[in-house]
Amino acid sequence: MVMTEKQKMLAGMKYYNTDEELSADRWRTRKQINRFNDLFKEDPTAANTLLSSVFKQTGKKFDVMAPFQCDYGYSVTVGDNFFANYGCTFIDVAPITFGDNCLLGPNCQIYTVDHAFDVEERNNGVEIPGPVTIGDNLWAGGSVVITPNVTLGNNVIIAAGAVVTKSFGDNVLIGGNPARILKKLK
Repeated sequence: MVMTEKQKMLAGMKYYNTDEELSADRWRTRKQINRFNDLFKEDPTAANTLLSSVFKQTGKKFDVMAPFQCDYGYSVTVGDNFFANYGCTFIDVAPITFGDNCLLGPNCQIYTVDHAFDVEERNNGVEIPGPVTIGDNLWAGGSVVITPNVTLGNNVIIAAGAVVTKSFGDNVLIGGNPARILKKLK
């Protein structure tokens, strides 16, 4: 069976981001995100209702501040009591999954895709998905960057400006570039 580029992307396989179906998905989502960002100025509650329809799933008490950006939306799942401050960006090629009680500071960025290392593949639009999974009770300070293939446990705090390039377990304060454990939490 021949897979479409979207099927490859959703299966976590190399795919071509220049695919027409994926381009159409991104354009459709871009229009909805632009509506969210415009509507937020007048009615933040209605804007968040719109955004929750873009995401795969949202829990109770879902609040995202505008401006916000994402590629597809259908790869984002958030638990109960989710808050993302101004300027967050989700490059959601692969799943982005948040547990309950997650707080993102301003300008946090979550990336779930790498470009191909081979220059010819990269120049032809080959990308490689990698999910980001976050447990319960995350607090990410401003301007945190989380890269593909990262899993964070429960009760993790990420210091402002950290670049998280690897996975960490429960009950830790992490920070730096690349992020490392700064302190174990009780």
